[in-house]
Amino acid sequence: MTPFLFNTTPSIVFEPGAARRLGPIAAKTLGARVLLVTDPGLRALGLCDPAIASLAESGAAVTIFDDVAADPKLSILEAATDAARSAEATGIIGFGGGSSLDVAKLVALIAGSGESLDNAWGVGNAKGPRLPLVLVPTTAGTGSEVTPVSIITVGEEEKRGVSSALILPDIAVLDAELTLGLPPAITAATGVDAMVHAIEAYASKNANNNPLSKMLAREALRLLGANIEAVIAEPANVAARGAMLLGSMLAGQAFANSPVAAVHALAYPIGGTFHIPHGLSNALVLPHVLRFNAPDAAHLYAEIAADAFPALEREESTQGRCAAFVEELTALSKRLGLPPRLRDVGIGEEHLAKMAADAMKQQRLLVNNPRDVSESDALSIYRAAW
Repeated sequence: MTPFLFNTTPSIVFEPGAARRLGPIAAKTLGARVLLVTDPGLRALGLCDPAIASLAESGAAVTIFDDVAADPKLSILEAATDAARSAEATGIIGFGGGSSLDVAKLVALIAGSGESLDNAWGVGNAKGPRLPLVLVPTTAGTGSEVTPVSIITVGEEEKRGVSSALILPDIAVLDAELTLGLPPAITAATGVDAMVHAIEAYASKNANNNPLSKMLAREALRLLGANIEAVIAEPANVAARGAMLLGSMLAGQAFANSPVAAVHALAYPIGGTFHIPHGLSNALVLPHVLRFNAPDAAHLYAEIAADAFPALEREESTQGRCAAFVEELTALSKRLGLPPRLRDVGIGEEHLAKMAADAMKQQRLLVNNPRDVSESDALSIYRAAW
């Protein structure tokens, strides 16, 4: 068997209502002065309040940083780090979607070590140490609570990442009740995002693709495929919400160790330039990348097709099952109400060439794709998606 390395969050709490007792779960880990990183929407909804009260009851002083925005810019990270230093924080909480969790990871690293972010960009370059870190996701999509990656927008459009096991949190708290109020569009886009993580992890040609990641990816697809439409039809279904949250986490564990590829590489220019949410960006290019990859990866997509869509078990041929899998993913996005084409989210045909050039900057992802992608290939995929 090929050697591999598998890292994940050491402690995972999966329990409806767990955020209401965050103090007993995490206060000892975080210490006396805690910075909670979140976004203004969640703060206004009061979603963080029970967790803050629980921490206070456990003796922790909590400072709130609630200025995180989608696709967070470097300026937001710098402001959050300044807030941690001003509060002399002994621990950091990320509370929210992937953006808040990503910011919290790097705040814990920079405030804990004082190292330059310029030296930490890339894979395995962070030195640490970091402050204690607890992540509480409120969407079922990114899996950021179990991934060693943080993505920040630098300048106007470029996305850069820090990838290091150092920024895995000490504790991940999965509370399905926190996802009950998610609007259908966000529920759908983040759910498809999680499915993309599982699909790309399974088919990744990264040298660290491993049996654990493959197993987790398949279970993630089973949970996500069985529940993604249920949480749209029944938004208050806690069991279905919990299954989505768990599926998202399992997909996160899979791609954290068997990294994602061209779907994400081509999605980043969509989000960075046009500020389209990350999950929707992935959904827009997903079927077109899979069709491009099929000559080299049809057997892999055929292996997982029935995990997400059990009816595809009836497809006997590898090529037929792969093609049916792509069509089912396309139909799923349509049933979920997601816009199907790049033009539907305001992207003009004249932008496609620059997007293809920008996608080529994501070589850390493209090297994992089962089929090599050139700039002209990327442009063809964008044209098919347009």
